[in-house]
Amino acid sequence: MSSTSARPPSGPTTGQRFWTGFGLAVVGAILFSSKAVVAKLTYRYGVDALTVIGFRMMLSAPFFIAIGAWQAWAAHKGRLPRLGLKDALRVSFLGFLGYYLSSYLDFLGLQYITAGLERLILFLSPTFVLLITAIWLKRPIGKRQWFALALSYTGVILVFVHDLSFGGDDVMLGSAFVLAAALTYAFYLIASGELLKRIGSTRLVAYAMTVSSIVTMIHFFAVHSWEGLRQAPEVYQLSLVHAVLQTVLPVFLTMWGVARIGAPLVAQLGMIGPVSVLFLAAWLLGEPITVLQLVGTAIVLAGILVLGRRS
Repeated sequence: MSSTSARPPSGPTTGQRFWTGFGLAVVGAILFSSKAVVAKLTYRYGVDALTVIGFRMMLSAPFFIAIGAWQAWAAHKGRLPRLGLKDALRVSFLGFLGYYLSSYLDFLGLQYITAGLERLILFLSPTFVLLITAIWLKRPIGKRQWFALALSYTGVILVFVHDLSFGGDDVMLGSAFVLAAALTYAFYLIASGELLKRIGSTRLVAYAMTVSSIVTMIHFFAVHSWEGLRQAPEVYQLSLVHAVLQTVLPVFLTMWGVARIGAPLVAQLGMIGPVSVLFLAAWLLGEPITVLQLVGTAIVLAGILVLGRRS
């Protein structure tokens, strides 16, 4: 036997790969969740939800278009399967549903509620996925899953009641918008499952985000025209942070994390998002952190953790 056959393989060890993936997933979750804080800061300059999402997609679109073009070139060269008309239409629908409509509803809601409550409501998406698949695909819900659902909704109700005592009807309206965003995103997750396996996550995200950018720009210019681009320099600065650090970068950090440690663990590490938002919102926005908020957040995360372990 030659001496080379006993040589250990080059590259990172299993432990290094795990902790790299762990770190990527945590940073991705914090960056993605912090978008609510930056959006609230942007609202201080008198812009509306459409301007926030419009600038976000306008500044992040070049990245996704470039990645989508690279993927299309690979498909043209035969390195990836080409998309048929049916798959192209599905990707377009997913881009409209998951990255335009859901995001727009989310930013509408952020005009009226705290960043902490917004993140908790959005975190109900996995529970909506469970309920929709139970009704649509006739999959039974086990006792443990019912317990997880009860925990999650109890935690959100606690934080909602807390915010309602300060914001009144505005909290009701904002929560309804964000709840609709979470429900819309749940439908996106369900609809993207089969397509994701067939065309890959990178191509799906790049194509869907490109479609979302186009739809968002059409909506933005139809309402605000070119005059909508006349904003304070701070709006552009915050939007650039929003686009690069809280949209493009988290998408790829999360994908790289999934490649190293798997989707289930990445999903559970995503629970750091709502916790990080509480402290970021207190630091940058002056939103108070109360015992009721901490208890409600802990209950929601416990419910999602139980649901994730079951899944």
